[in-house]
Amino acid sequence: MRILVQKVREARVLVEQQMVGEIGRGLLLFIGITHTDSEAEARYLAEKCINLRIFDGSDGKKNECSVKNEMGEILVVSQFTLYGDCRKGRRPGFDKAADPEKANLLYLYFVKQLRQHGLVVQTGQFQALMAVELVNDGPFTLLLEKEA
Repeated sequence: MRILVQKVREARVLVEQQMVGEIGRGLLLFIGITHTDSEAEARYLAEKCINLRIFDGSDGKKNECSVKNEMGEILVVSQFTLYGDCRKGRRPGFDKAADPEKANLLYLYFVKQLRQHGLVVQTGQFQALMAVELVNDGPFTLLLEKEA
């Protein structure tokens, strides 16, 4: 499982020009799922995202607080292209991305794990063509990965 984490001032997802998810200050999480992923990877990465200390403390100290400490919001967007392989040729291959049925189940499980922490968690729409708008804060972007 791969998650691209972006610390944002705000973010939103539109499907066919209709807003489906929107947050203020917090995390925008793009999640890619591969064939070997399970609930164990989803739980691990949900905990990691919730507890990453990437927000400044009230005293201005860098990387002191997590989204959980800040009561920030989270927007989760499925993105199978995180498993795109560009090593050969000019067209990416997506053989490492999980099939949609499995990916959707783990995506929903991941979102459920995040929501158990009492934060506002919004989502994109699985398998939809989405327009994602964001204001990156920093910019601050991390790639998290947990393989089975």
